[in-house]
Parts: sequence; C-alpha cells; structure tokens
Amino acid sequence: MSPVAVGGPALFIGTDTDYVALVRPELDPADPGVRLAAEEAGVTPEEFAGAGDTWAVLLESDGEGDGFELPGVRDAEPADFAQRLRAELAAASGPFTVDGGAVLSLDARPAGADAYAFTAHVTPPDDETGTPLTVETGPLPVAGLLADLDAFLGSLA
Repeated sequence: MSPVAVGGPALFIGTDTDYVALVRPELDPADPGVRLAAEEAGVTPEEFAGAGDTWAVLLESDGEGDGFELPGVRDAEPADFAQRLRAELAAASGPFTVDGGAVLSLDARPAGADAYAFTAHVTPPDDETGTPLTVETGPLPVAGLLADLDAFLGSLA
C-alpha cells in the first residue's frame, strides 16, 4: 500500500523499539497517499480518512507490536494522563506510578542522572483475561520527556 501521512496528537514514551503511545490519528482526505489508498480500498477518501476522533494505544516490545482503539475516549482523558505524568516527572525524586485507568498504567523509576525508565502495563479493552501486556523502556531523559509532554498537551489545546 502507498505511504499515508498521519497527523494528530501523539505521545510516545520509550525508544524506537520499546514504547507505548497514545495517538489520535488524523488523515487528510486531500493527501495524495490517502486518495490512492482509498482508491485501492474501493472507498472515498473521506470514508478512508474517517472522523479522526478515535484514540488508540500503540505498543512495541522487542520488535513485537500491537495496538487497539479506545472508543469513547475524549481528549480530556489523555490530557489528564499527560498532565499527571508531567507533574510527577517535574517533582519526582524516586519511583512513581501514573494510573491511566483500566487500559494503561505507567510505573517510573530513576535510571541514572536526570533520566527515568518506565514499565507500561497495557490491557486492551476487549481482553477477557485481564492480563496486561508489559513494555519496558530503557532510560529516557527527563528534559526530553517534559518537552514531549508539553508538545502533546499543546496539540490538544
């Protein structure tokens, strides 16, 4: 399939190979890649792009990726999660947890000077076992995380 440009708010926590992300993809029906993909799928570009208001969780650990939609989640919920994570990072001197509800919980622990490593516990909403998937990140610099959180929150304003 042709590459399709995806916009929208996104918060990635982790590295290129081990991460958890909250995203609200937005496709532009006028984008040539979207138009071509829609044609290949046999739908209009507007149908292919969709409403652009559905949040999703993406995760990857050791090269294995997964993701799922979060129907009914409004912008206020990811914003609240990001604000609480930002506040904890700005004030933290030790381990902390940010609970994102039934789907996402993030345990943070110091990992060297001005860095934190995270364990994300992700439970897909339709998972009948209730067993969370776990993603471990390597050390991430606090300054970079704070900048990413500010950019994410700004994209929701």
